[in-house]
Amino acid sequence: MAAPRAEVVIDLDNLRHNVAHLDALAPGAGTMAVVKADGYGHGAVEVARAAVQAGAAWLGSCSLDEALRLRAAGLTAPILAWLDPPGTDYAPGVEQGIDLSASSPRQLDDIADAATRAGRTARVHLKVDTGLSRGGCPPADWPELVEKAARTPNVRVHAVWSHLAVADEVGHPGTDAQAARFDDAFREARAAGLDPLRHLANSAALLTRSDLHFDLVRPGIAVYGLNPVPVPADLRPVMTFRSSVALTKRIAVGESVSYGMTWTAKSDTTLALVPVGYADGVPRALSNRMHVWLGGRRRPVVGRVCMDQVVVDCGDDRPAEGDEVVLFGAGERGEPTVREWADTTGTIDYEIVTGMYRPRVTRVYR
Repeated sequence: MAAPRAEVVIDLDNLRHNVAHLDALAPGAGTMAVVKADGYGHGAVEVARAAVQAGAAWLGSCSLDEALRLRAAGLTAPILAWLDPPGTDYAPGVEQGIDLSASSPRQLDDIADAATRAGRTARVHLKVDTGLSRGGCPPADWPELVEKAARTPNVRVHAVWSHLAVADEVGHPGTDAQAARFDDAFREARAAGLDPLRHLANSAALLTRSDLHFDLVRPGIAVYGLNPVPVPADLRPVMTFRSSVALTKRIAVGESVSYGMTWTAKSDTTLALVPVGYADGVPRALSNRMHVWLGGRRRPVVGRVCMDQVVVDCGDDRPAEGDEVVLFGAGERGEPTVREWADTTGTIDYEIVTGMYRPRVTRVYR
């Protein structure tokens, strides 16, 4: 078998463990495993199947197309799709029993029209903006939306929902303010004659705010074993990014490495060429700032990250061509982690894992 060039290994056992653990943390609520963005770069269909096996009652996708792909793959669990542009034809979603989100009267009309054409009742989740100021109905317009929803034929309001802005900052007063606005919106929906479920908690709120679990929780990043809050949780990272040594060579003291000659050997040393670069998801910002796991230890990447390759300083060790190189993993052996990459480059681990969905990166499941 050929050594891997660029490969992400997805541990579905770890994912099942995470979903079961998260589900147990909210015993009074159902769990919606969020599998948008191709399962945060892990593969939406495979992740969704594993999540349902582990106890997820719902699946969350961003777009209707994402939801329809899950249905086409044979997934029958309830799915919520919540963000599509004007002009989207919702009829296929209604026909496939996909729950749809509405944040405005126009969106509600589009869904109702689709339901009429499909000859079925659409199940809708009304979204209220409680302070994130992205999607969701502004509080001032909320009474109009809920009253319209209550009298619109072919539409049944299944839930009201919102999204939290600072739940990952434990103790931030903004979360309490959003919760209060959400409670007001729920009461207005009930006053309009609706009897909806409620869902608000993302991964961070699931882990830290049991008072916000309500009827349904929506873990995203935590499903993949990445913890968004500085609170211990029994989560196991799901993705490992690995490659292999393509070439080794010895260079003399004073020789430089890669574009710009930003690193120069201070003594004779052995270099290992690894055939992955920024086209494969390795941020160029990690140039001279990252390590890999090779030959049972961490070793520094030296010189600039290139489009297709990085160079590792191995000192007096000489790894064999074809040896495994782990660029990030669970960290249990001391290998770099997704969080390490994110912290070093000033981003979040969400961006790192979703960025691994690339044509040259092979995805393997175990």
